[in-house]
Amino acid sequence: MGKFAVYSSETGLYYYKYADTVEALQGSGFENIITEDRLPVVFDGKGGYFAFDPKDHNFVEIIESDKEVPLPLEKMFYKNHPDFKLGWMSPEGDTYSCSYTNHTKCAAMLAARFFPKARFPELALDRAGWLKIIDSWDGTERQHGQFVYTDKGRVTKRQADRLFDLGLYDNEEVKKLIADSEDDW
Repeated sequence: MGKFAVYSSETGLYYYKYADTVEALQGSGFENIITEDRLPVVFDGKGGYFAFDPKDHNFVEIIESDKEVPLPLEKMFYKNHPDFKLGWMSPEGDTYSCSYTNHTKCAAMLAARFFPKARFPELALDRAGWLKIIDSWDGTERQHGQFVYTDKGRVTKRQADRLFDLGLYDNEEVKKLIADSEDDW
């Protein structure tokens, strides 16, 4: 059973492994580096750690879990959130929010739920008709935008309706996707 510090973001909750005892450091690689007087700490998942601050404005709670991923999909990547900007959209038009850099992690969790035998999560989602909504900023534009991607080149009627609701109907790639898909509806 492990402990995790849970934090909030605009797109969902995220977690870091949490250690508040010397015993909890075992197997972390920091057993001989972090002393008891420096506890509690959280591990950033990138090979580092930092002091745990319960007053961090994004901190939510400490949880215990024996799962590798201690939070469910819908908590980590909000489903059908009213402020959806980036993430994944199912053929039924359901959205799963993620930040600029979490599309791969979100895809892995989606594939684990919907396509458990898939070896390549993003490819499995694309082949099943999911849309990837990514940031279109190229580093030179004044503002970030949204770009809708699918290798299939098709959208469902429900996806088209949801893209309209999200204000993406006038994007050039969305217009083409809809024009290429309308005969299928």
